[in-house]
Amino acid sequence: MGIKYRLTVMNFLQFFVWGAWLISIGGYLGGTLHFTGSQIGGVFSTLGIASLFMPALMGIVADKWLNAEKVLGICHLTSAGMLLWASTITEPALFFWVMLFNSMFYMPTIALNNTVSYVVLEENGFNIVKDFPPIRVWGTIGFITAMWIVDLCGWKSSNAQLIFSAISTLMLGLYAFTMPKCPPQKSKNTGSLLSTLGLDALVLFKHKQMSIFFLFAMFLGVALQITNAFGGSFLESFKITHPDTFGVKHPILLLSISQISETLFILTIPFFLRRFGIKKVMLISIFAWVFRFGLFAIGDPGSGLGLLILSMIIYGMAFDFFNISGSLFVEKESPANIRASAQGLFIFMTNGLGSMIGGYCSGLVVEHFTQNGTSDWHHIWLSFAGYALVLGIIFPLVFKYKHDPKQLENIHH
Repeated sequence: MGIKYRLTVMNFLQFFVWGAWLISIGGYLGGTLHFTGSQIGGVFSTLGIASLFMPALMGIVADKWLNAEKVLGICHLTSAGMLLWASTITEPALFFWVMLFNSMFYMPTIALNNTVSYVVLEENGFNIVKDFPPIRVWGTIGFITAMWIVDLCGWKSSNAQLIFSAISTLMLGLYAFTMPKCPPQKSKNTGSLLSTLGLDALVLFKHKQMSIFFLFAMFLGVALQITNAFGGSFLESFKITHPDTFGVKHPILLLSISQISETLFILTIPFFLRRFGIKKVMLISIFAWVFRFGLFAIGDPGSGLGLLILSMIIYGMAFDFFNISGSLFVEKESPANIRASAQGLFIFMTNGLGSMIGGYCSGLVVEHFTQNGTSDWHHIWLSFAGYALVLGIIFPLVFKYKHDPKQLENIHH
């Protein structure tokens, strides 16, 4: 089996095991186990909590002591055990802690998967910039495939999705041990712990515009997990009013349009950045979140199905335009010696702090609009849309940045 094919299988499984539960578990927790909004939000906040420190710590292990492919395998095997345990739990507090431990071992594997891919490609004489993206796109395909399997097999409202993910993760963990060796790099340049954790980039907060940017990165990070956490529960709520509609029978298939859109909007980023600049592209992203949530507020699986589909399509713009344009802004504005750390800080603010705050706060909003077990989804989504709208109004007033197309051409990856 060719090495690029083996890496493709690894990347496919890396996100396949996540897609098996991430989008569907909210419906299972709310509809089957009857968790409250804040309890569901708490489960999703574990992704952010784990992202605050575990990727950096596991990165240190792989950099200094243990082969990256072995760290990847150990993390996946541990995650598989946590998922299997979670499938047996119906009590909210214990479920939270088990999923937190799962996140602590799964979230580092995203970076470790990239590390193993880069090292193996480089050792075999391939061009990483040219050859990795076609391999990595299979990760998104894996995520979508798992969503479809869970939906079509009828596992979206049961613990079967966690068992399915656990078995897949176990296979991936064992597979990781068969990958070519990726030993620790014996570098003489041993940076400080702050540097390793990406915190030496905190010096960027001395600059007003960078401080404003990172603050909004955190605020937008809040929006990232909201529909992952509650999209399934929202569609499940139409079982009584729209029982025979496609969106109710196959909510995860409907939600998967968001991920498909995400893969397509990535291709439009270069055009939009050259034409409008980073500030306007990020503003487009913010207002895309307004429409994403707003269309959820007025759509339904019946006559309003088109509005829901449009919301799914807009998600790709909302997600990609912020994440990619934000990363490019950090790359361009950061001094060369702390660019990697600055990217780590960007992830820390969005996927760490932002997702953690978003998980908890969105749960409280859902709980506020839930009476006697029935959620007022119209006002829930309007609240989230209003939040994004406020960000969209304030952002261009406080973030001063002039677009220079020539500067973008100087960014190398």
